[in-house]
Amino acid sequence: MLQKLKQIIEDSDTKSGRAFDLAIQTIIVVSLISFSIETLPDLSEESRATLHVIELMSIIIFTVEYLARVLVASDKTGFIFSFFGIIDLLAILPFYLSTGLDLRSLRSFRLLRLVRILKLARYSAAAKRFHRAFLIAKEELALFLFASLIVLYLAAVGIYHFENPAQPDEFSSVFHSLWWAVSTLTTVGYGDIYPVTAGGKMFTFCILVVGLGIVSIPAGLVASALSKARELED
Repeated sequence: MLQKLKQIIEDSDTKSGRAFDLAIQTIIVVSLISFSIETLPDLSEESRATLHVIELMSIIIFTVEYLARVLVASDKTGFIFSFFGIIDLLAILPFYLSTGLDLRSLRSFRLLRLVRILKLARYSAAAKRFHRAFLIAKEELALFLFASLIVLYLAAVGIYHFENPAQPDEFSSVFHSLWWAVSTLTTVGYGDIYPVTAGGKMFTFCILVVGLGIVSIPAGLVASALSKARELED
């Protein structure tokens, strides 16, 4: 029984393993959307009650999943103190401790697990060289894509918490803050909304530095992959 559970949780090459991974990823996305909707102003009490139920169900599922992963782990201590083990724990711990710390946005890091599923997918491209180059760099590009989406989301959450008290109209929710996050991470900086608090300015500086890397990394990956694809053709 334990071996079967271990196969479902840790093996993405089986049908049951893929179904488990996709189910967990879906719940993560739903919980992140729910968390973002909670920040919208003027939500009705019925909506807030529905969001609370979604959060409660998510916590129950994530708790069961975390305990199951610890149970089937060959090195239980190693898993608990691993990157994903710590993220999984932080995603549920504040709910039980009632510390007031809201770390639900950290669940977005768990989307990096999807990289394992991408190994099972088929990719296609119009040009043979681009197809081959994409195959060479597919895992790196997929990881970069998910990492970029995670950073984008965390940037919106971070600036919302810094600036919402000072600028409730411009940064009224995480969704409204996403526009700032996109323009800042892409180093465009339209200047239509900007931080005014000291914390927000420091946070913006960090995001701008990260944005420089986000703009340059994919170009380097594609150029390197195209070079390797050209070598394979010769």
